[in-house]
Amino acid sequence: MSRILIVALAILGIGVAVLIATHASGTVGGLASDDFARLLSLGALALVIGSGILAVRGNFGFAVRAMAGWLLVILVLVAGYQYRYELQDVASRVTAGLIPGSPLSVTDADGRVTVMLERRPHGHFDVDGSIDGAPVRFLVDTGATSTVLTYEDARRAGFDTGALSFTIPVATANGRTNAASLRGVDISVGGIERRSQTVLVAADGALEQSLLGMGFISSLSGFDMRGDRLILRD
Repeated sequence: MSRILIVALAILGIGVAVLIATHASGTVGGLASDDFARLLSLGALALVIGSGILAVRGNFGFAVRAMAGWLLVILVLVAGYQYRYELQDVASRVTAGLIPGSPLSVTDADGRVTVMLERRPHGHFDVDGSIDGAPVRFLVDTGATSTVLTYEDARRAGFDTGALSFTIPVATANGRTNAASLRGVDISVGGIERRSQTVLVAADGALEQSLLGMGFISSLSGFDMRGDRLILRD
């Protein structure tokens, strides 16, 4: 009996995980996500009810308690899927508060992403992003025309920095220097991603921290500052 209930819970748990992982596409194996969710919950419910009916032959009281417990588990899991966006927002808020520079990403029901950044004690906005999948800590700089990577960040992202041609003059906080151009770069900040971007790489030792410039920010639908919070809208 308990094995049937465990199988039902395992199937339901795996199904909910698949739904959450594929919510952006809106389909699971050709089925709409909502249809798959209903089919999953009805299948698990049928297993629980069926196992409960079999248990009646042995101990009616135990069967009723077991069915009530597992129905509660099903209700919690289904509710978790229905409120997946709200739960993702809560998780992002907790992470943003505990880990400095962690972006708070909020996705609405239409799939639009908003990323919120908190001002750091030094007065600027730092954010953990990625370049071609490699983690990079950016300083948001609306005064920078392009996104500029430090020499070290570009190398960690897998670029052959030794083969770059540093012939583009740029101005940094340390003064004027030369930079190299990289094309076809993917940039991600929170849930916002831009593909095939052109970025600059500063000469070795010329820049202390990579800059997230207007090349990325101007591609957004909007951005604004509210107190100590910077909001980026995809």
